[in-house]
Amino acid sequence: MPIKNVVVNCTDVAASVEYYGKFLELPVIGEVTGERALLDAVTATVELRRVERGRAESTWVGDDLQKGFRHVGFKVDRLDERAAVLKAAGVEFKLDPLDAEGAVRICFFFDPDGTLLEMIQGDLQYAAVLDADGVARERALGVPARPRFDHVAVTVEERERTHEYYRDHYGFSFIGTIEQPHDPRGFSIGYLKGGDTVIEVFTYDREKADREPQLDVAGFSYAVLAGAAAELPAVAAPDGTQVHVDPDGFAFATI
Repeated sequence: MPIKNVVVNCTDVAASVEYYGKFLELPVIGEVTGERALLDAVTATVELRRVERGRAESTWVGDDLQKGFRHVGFKVDRLDERAAVLKAAGVEFKLDPLDAEGAVRICFFFDPDGTLLEMIQGDLQYAAVLDADGVARERALGVPARPRFDHVAVTVEERERTHEYYRDHYGFSFIGTIEQPHDPRGFSIGYLKGGDTVIEVFTYDREKADREPQLDVAGFSYAVLAGAAAELPAVAAPDGTQVHVDPDGFAFATI
């Protein structure tokens, strides 16, 4: 059961459609309105929803020790070429292209409303493979012809608790880990695979900060998972969708 949709709030739908189309080659599905647009990210959709500029200040910060949503990741080819186009357009980067643990090349940058995005090139070479069939299915996806949605990253308190919840309720399999031996914070990454999509789970030995999801401010709002309604607290998104919040503050709806 994969991630089906990622809802991103924006202050100007047309400008965000142009951004995601130009830099990530996400074509529009259906009609674009001043309130909403749906984009095809191959393995999922990205839904852009308008919110009022300055309605409230986002409490999301670019520190992975804050629990809950961290970024949206896309698998790409020609990462350095794509990053150069972003740089030339003046897009703000959080991390310039580099070779990362797991034998992949990555970079991080922001969309027009501050949602953190990642591009990843190459197949991860896991420090520990926990589900060989899941890893094989991941690699069988091959090099994307255009950027495709890969994962949503979250920071959690207890990885095993997160794994058990998303395994038992939505069928996600824990396929492998990547370790960060040079990070003094005790940083480790686990990969929970559902269909052709992934929840990338960050854990740290350091104390982490809580954050309540904000469904009506610019930035990431929530993901949509295939499966039954969650046995978790729910809040209403601005469009009335019932959105659940897991113990680490990650927000998601179900279909």
